[in-house]
Amino acid sequence: MRQLVASVSVTLGLMATPPLAAAEEVITLPTIEVVGSVERLPEIAGSATILNQEELTSSRVFTVHEALRKVPGVNIRDEEGFGIRPNIGLRGLNPTRSTKVLLLEDGLPLTFAPYGDNASYYHPPVERFDRIEVLKGSEQILFGPQTIGGIINYITPAPPQEFGGRLALTGGNRDYFNGHLGLGGKGLLLDVLQKQGDGSRDNEELEQSDVNLKGVFNWGTRHGLTLRANYYREDSDATYTGITEAELRNFGFRYNPFENDAFEVDRYGVSATYELELTPDAWLTTSLYGTNVSRDWWRQSSTTTDAQCGAAFTNARLAGARVDPDTCNSTQGRLRDYYTYGIEPRLEVHHGLFGIKSELKSAVRAHYETQERRQENGTAPSARSGIAVEDNDREVDAYSGFVQNRFFLGRWTLTPGVRVEHVINERTNDLTGSSGEAALTEVIPGAGITFNPLEDTTLFFGFHRGFAPPRTEDLINTPSGSATFTDVDAEKSWNYEVGMRSAPLSGLRLEATYFRNDFENLIAVGTIAAGSTPLSEGEALFEGLEFFGRVDSQELFGTSGNIYFQSAYTFLPTAEQETPFIQVANKESVTGSRAGNRQPYAPKHLVTAAVGYTHPSGWDVRFEAVHVADQFSDFAETVTPSPDGQRGLIGDYTIFNAAFNYPLKAWGTTFFVTAKNITDRDYIADRIRGIRPGSPLLVQGGIEYRF
Repeated sequence: MRQLVASVSVTLGLMATPPLAAAEEVITLPTIEVVGSVERLPEIAGSATILNQEELTSSRVFTVHEALRKVPGVNIRDEEGFGIRPNIGLRGLNPTRSTKVLLLEDGLPLTFAPYGDNASYYHPPVERFDRIEVLKGSEQILFGPQTIGGIINYITPAPPQEFGGRLALTGGNRDYFNGHLGLGGKGLLLDVLQKQGDGSRDNEELEQSDVNLKGVFNWGTRHGLTLRANYYREDSDATYTGITEAELRNFGFRYNPFENDAFEVDRYGVSATYELELTPDAWLTTSLYGTNVSRDWWRQSSTTTDAQCGAAFTNARLAGARVDPDTCNSTQGRLRDYYTYGIEPRLEVHHGLFGIKSELKSAVRAHYETQERRQENGTAPSARSGIAVEDNDREVDAYSGFVQNRFFLGRWTLTPGVRVEHVINERTNDLTGSSGEAALTEVIPGAGITFNPLEDTTLFFGFHRGFAPPRTEDLINTPSGSATFTDVDAEKSWNYEVGMRSAPLSGLRLEATYFRNDFENLIAVGTIAAGSTPLSEGEALFEGLEFFGRVDSQELFGTSGNIYFQSAYTFLPTAEQETPFIQVANKESVTGSRAGNRQPYAPKHLVTAAVGYTHPSGWDVRFEAVHVADQFSDFAETVTPSPDGQRGLIGDYTIFNAAFNYPLKAWGTTFFVTAKNITDRDYIADRIRGIRPGSPLLVQGGIEYRF
């Protein structure tokens, strides 16, 4: 039976950090990892990063957005300020709703419907994760269905065997409060969190509640079982639309008139992962998982130009006049229920067939999704019921499998593999009775090579087929009468990367990667809501470089305290529309799209750099700078802002963060203070539904007690 040391220190891009104080306790933990431990990095033929608990805690990350900005190749676009609806893009791909990235938790699907509707309208709080894995490259084919951008896998903490826990209380400006309790022992861990405060704008109060229970049980030396149960609740006043140019000029970045909007989520999730040691060199790990999500979003506007509240209301917004949402007798409820479940057995065998030391991994998965989608239009400003104008059922049956063999050839490894996805979509319009069904099958090959010329240096190369299935609603249309099938293909690309990871000196860590993602078909799924930019597709090319570096003076020069510097940099010179993007419905080009134009929301430069000092007594202070270069917001490369705020160049911006931790080790207590966006920089983060700002200055302080 494989084992995990509870206090193992994993790293950010091979970053060396002091280990957290923890019991050196060995427990058996059946889990599914994307990257695994640091010791696995020399054999991974691709860009692989692990954000460890030390990094997440010492920098006191506020959102998952803040955490992921520390990883090269990751582009983050803020929405509401808490990272509840994340917009994560990898290697130039559009971050909208994180549809181009595969999100996992403990190796299992995290989003509502990863096959039928991969949009992220939910994200668990970052505080309950032990570490975060980010994998880009050919070994994505071990997971799916999305293999086009990369994988983000959130790992929950291992339950302790001895009784202990952690209590953290945090408060700050904008009515922020965060209470987090972790309590465990005997292989059980209970994690409870309450997080609330004001978002990035007026009338945007956000509240999250999260309860997570995890248990690890072993019998004998050959059997291990991990059980997980989670309940998540969000009750927020969240607005969908942004503001116009005139509203920004007259009322500022925080203006948001829609005080009647509401967003509610209830999510229940359970999973079981059972590991059986078949032989000392063979393990079978089987996971069962299921989630039920109810998501209701009542809102009075979807874009700055929709007619929901009437022409006079819309014209007043475009003119920059203050509007009263109580005069708008319209509230639309977008009501969604998702049911997702599946089973996946994974086999790992270490063997010496043909006289070559090898590691074989294979799996099959049966995955099922049901979406119940209803829209009700109310006739009052705060209505929470109304006339049904949409009632759709969407079903997905997906069957997949992969096989991969890693050959160990001295200082070399060779890792070929192949994945197969078979997806069946069905859609029924319960208002008209029309329905339709469509199926697709895709073979997804990949291969990687590593070479370790020195003990602490790895060179790697890999290529694989990028694939993502179209959404059920995009593939099948169900108007009155018979269903019709939209002529939209799956997303397909050929992805290549070559790179290097090295620790040439103790205290010096470096990583550099060149990537090229060549899309024969890239789907743009309604990048502006309500059809302003309709479903379209085209050929595209993304090409660039990623760098990461870390220096620790304590290891490098033997200083008593540790002065450290780390930086993640992404250079994206190419994010090109190789052909005009064509609207699927009418086969016409999207307005302004042409070959050679840059893709929207693909900044050329991304930098996150931090410098800090850790005193021998344990206190730590760090400063961080985050820079995002300017970016286009539409396919036409529009520079001059449009009056509705939905088009125009988004200027570059740089924000500064700081964190200070002061531990009292004898008491098991740490006091901390953080400041995010220290200069209170106003900047535009998003124009998709009108102008949305980034977060303002946030100052927070708190206490953490470990027992």
